[in-house]
Amino acid sequence: MTIDEVKRINAENAAKTVIAGLKKRNMEGFYAADRGEALKIALSLIPEGSSVGWGGSVSVAEIGLQDAVKNGNYRVLDRANAKDDEERRQIYAQMGVCDFFLMSTNAITYGGELVNVDGTANRVAFLCYGPSNVIVVAGVNKIVKDVNAGIDRARNVAAPANAVRLGRATPCTRTGKCEDCQSPECICCQTVITRRSSKAGRIKVILVGEDLGL
Repeated sequence: MTIDEVKRINAENAAKTVIAGLKKRNMEGFYAADRGEALKIALSLIPEGSSVGWGGSVSVAEIGLQDAVKNGNYRVLDRANAKDDEERRQIYAQMGVCDFFLMSTNAITYGGELVNVDGTANRVAFLCYGPSNVIVVAGVNKIVKDVNAGIDRARNVAAPANAVRLGRATPCTRTGKCEDCQSPECICCQTVITRRSSKAGRIKVILVGEDLGL
């Protein structure tokens, strides 16, 4: 058995465990062996004509979902198209009641809990409430043992990398780890643990058997 085969089997086994945990928490889980399959699953969940928005997700972009939605028959809500702050605010308001909101997660536990640390909190706000459906795309690299491990990953792995990506002047961009800062440009303002969906199936998680995102 090759190392790639071992990794594939391990990813599938881990995903099965997480998906079972999601089901207990009123969330739906799907497994895709690679990003191409993940894109097919995501598009199968979104009927044409739906209004679709997204947060700042590297994973959603990596599987080609953003481009597919932009080029498809959907009503796209893209904050990047805003001409000014007021138009951006209006787009966010529409996202709050959109049919599908696309995002990733900073971490997901074997038990099916989602762990996210956010700056402006628009991403976690829409995860918690508003859009009719939320589709979460996550590589198996986001799977962690428990909530504490998820918070550690969010703050010490995802946040420093995202701060670099966004060009933020935070201490973590220099040290590569969380410094528990109070910087004006801090992106760790809100920590949200999603332990259950109040509405069955509203949150749909697509686990991908590859490393995705940060």
